[in-house]
Amino acid sequence: MKAFIYPGQGAQFSGMGLDLYEKYPQAQEMFSKANKILGFSITDIMFEGTAEQLKETKVTQPAIFLHSVILHTILGDQAKPDMVAGHSLGEFSALVANKTLRFEDALRLVSKRALAMQKACELQDSTMAAVLGLEDELVEAVCADTEGIVVAANYNCPGQLVISGEVAAIDRACEELKNRGAKRAIKLPVGGAFHSPLMEPAREELAKAIEHTTFSEPICPIYQNVSTFAVSSPEEIKKNLIFQLTAPVKWTHSVKNMIADGATSFTEVGPGKVLQGLVKKVDRKMPTHTPEL
Repeated sequence: MKAFIYPGQGAQFSGMGLDLYEKYPQAQEMFSKANKILGFSITDIMFEGTAEQLKETKVTQPAIFLHSVILHTILGDQAKPDMVAGHSLGEFSALVANKTLRFEDALRLVSKRALAMQKACELQDSTMAAVLGLEDELVEAVCADTEGIVVAANYNCPGQLVISGEVAAIDRACEELKNRGAKRAIKLPVGGAFHSPLMEPAREELAKAIEHTTFSEPICPIYQNVSTFAVSSPEEIKKNLIFQLTAPVKWTHSVKNMIADGATSFTEVGPGKVLQGLVKKVDRKMPTHTPEL
């Protein structure tokens, strides 16, 4: 069974999508539609913008989504997944790939999500930190014992967990985690505390938009960040997507469940190869691929 996976924030790079635009009329059409929907020329920033410009949340999220979904569309018959999953933002790409969401509707939701998250980040001084080399349970315990808001946010692979919360609480937790033997506990260059209770204002804003969007029966199940198990019910998909902003990304659990349910290969559709590396950390022998056009 073929598993298709879609990356999230951090996979962006200058010049992303330009090769697709130059070679495929279908890509040109979709990029042109995206510029109209977003109300600014995202293609200019993707193709010619600096790394700094691409880092802006309102740009980053739609840019990665567009790269993934346009690449998936161009693949045509090569892109026939038996199951899909996306890391955080990548979940929206996965939902277009399995036909739950229309391209246009998903792009509007991604744009709204990015702007809502940006607003939430501005309300409180917050950040995230990567913790390497400790058991998940120990990291969770340190977060629970730390003064202030700090939670486990991204379960990326065994031995790699990202925590999220108030800056002072993150600093305290990182210090304690190093004392407990973490190989690294280092703050990430992100705008705020994604996948934590501090994203509650963004969750509320996005929930309204999701409730007014049509979700169709998918052609294959999605393994969502919140639940980690195969989901095919549009209502359940919608509910999980709403909670995703304040809940942790359980990527390790999702990959394990996809393998348990029969995945025999993982294809990463979108910029970069980060997710392929994470899959290999879960199962060293699992074949992973970058699609070839």
